Parts: sequence; structure tokens; C-alpha cells
Amino acid sequence: MYTMKALHMVAFTLLAVGGLNWLALALTGWDISQLFGGPETTIAKAIYILVGLSAISELATHKQNCRRCTMPA
Repeated sequence: MYTMKALHMVAFTLLAVGGLNWLALALTGWDISQLFGGPETTIAKAIYILVGLSAISELATHKQNCRRCTMPA
């Protein structure tokens, strides 16, 4: 059970970083990948892959992790 909570927290954190990156890109044109040398660097690609995998993980497990989704209406 602890492993699933840890995975959820990591995925949530990566999704937050990804969302803030999109916000910064939309408002200012600045991309977080610029910190790592641009979007074509290996580290930036790895971060984008991890954010994408986090989104897939959260989509697949959201219903069982979310307290509000399991509450009666």
C-alpha cells in the first residue's frame, strides 16, 4: 500500500511540474527545458517522458486514489 501512495505522490508532483511548465510556456514563452540546455537534451527528454508516464499512471489509477471520486454524491 505504501508503494502505491509513493508512486501516486511522485506522479502528482511530476504532473504539477508539467502543468506549471505549460503555464510558464503559455504566459511567457519560457520552457523549463531551457534550464537543461533545451528540449533536445537527454535530461529534458527524460523529464518529458516521466511527466507523460505520470499522466498515464494517474489516469489509470485516479479513481482508486482519489477520495472525492469514491465519496457518494
